[in-house]
Amino acid sequence: MSAQPEYAPTPPPAPAPGAAAQLLARIRTDRRAEDWAPAFERDWGKALEDSRASYSLTPLHDVVRTWQIRLDTAPAVDAFIDSGLDDTTFIALEDILGPRP
Repeated sequence: MSAQPEYAPTPPPAPAPGAAAQLLARIRTDRRAEDWAPAFERDWGKALEDSRASYSLTPLHDVVRTWQIRLDTAPAVDAFIDSGLDDTTFIALEDILGPRP
């Protein structure tokens, strides 16, 4: 018997075709827009290059998923910071989300 599963894991569903544009619109309304909009555009540009080279949409989907998580968790991060709790033993966001695409 093999220790490998007999099935392939189901990949997450692909983001909607307009997801990147919707994310950028959300980013531009956020208080961090000055920093985050250029970062998203940089990540998206790199993913486009990778996608063209690999003939895969996965890099683009990864950028959308990463930024969706970042935007969805930002209010909780803000609330934690505003609470004044001790964060000297923090965990890097990259450790939670994984490496950036």
